[in-house]
Amino acid sequence: MSIPLSSDPSLAAFGSSLTAITLAELGDKTFFMALILAVRHRARWVFLGAFAALTAVTLISLALGYGLRELLPPTVVPWLAAALFLGFGIKLLIDAQGMAPDAASEEAEEAEEAINAAETSRSLNTAWAVIWEAFVLVFVAELGDRTQFTTIFMATAPAQVFSFTGLLAGTLLGHALVTWLAVGAGKWMGQRVNERLLYRLSGGLFLVFGLAALQQALG
Repeated sequence: MSIPLSSDPSLAAFGSSLTAITLAELGDKTFFMALILAVRHRARWVFLGAFAALTAVTLISLALGYGLRELLPPTVVPWLAAALFLGFGIKLLIDAQGMAPDAASEEAEEAEEAINAAETSRSLNTAWAVIWEAFVLVFVAELGDRTQFTTIFMATAPAQVFSFTGLLAGTLLGHALVTWLAVGAGKWMGQRVNERLLYRLSGGLFLVFGLAALQQALG
């Protein structure tokens, strides 16, 4: 049975990364950071800082994923991608099963604690100060986060499955969309985020990616 994501690797990469990043980022700590900062400061300044940080982490993650892919023999890459996708998908589904009903509120509390700690000793009176704070807080929070692993894993997929340009465009658009929602409709969105459902959808999506990579590995 064939499970092609798309006949065009660029289109497949764009659609898949846009969907995966949007699902992973909604209700994440960085989402709530942008939300809380936008309540306290000018929304467009927060957006610029947060999106710049997410862009920087995306470029680092793509470099790590593609670097790993280039270091390995071509015959090994599809098997590695399949193992990473399937393993991460199963982990997300297991995490969703054991997740507390108020998981989103815990993420929000952690985000608020980090922001309060950063703003205790200084006041933010300029656009640059707000942009820089948003950049630093989101950059640090995003390192080692599930969205970073999502980007790295997708970058390890063979070029026949996902292209670089498609991954870059889809990932950045996904980050931009979620950050825009956080700063523009954060309060409304934050009350309606179902973290368990998002984890399950993300896990299912990664299983699909894993089966596609496994099909590629089997030829």
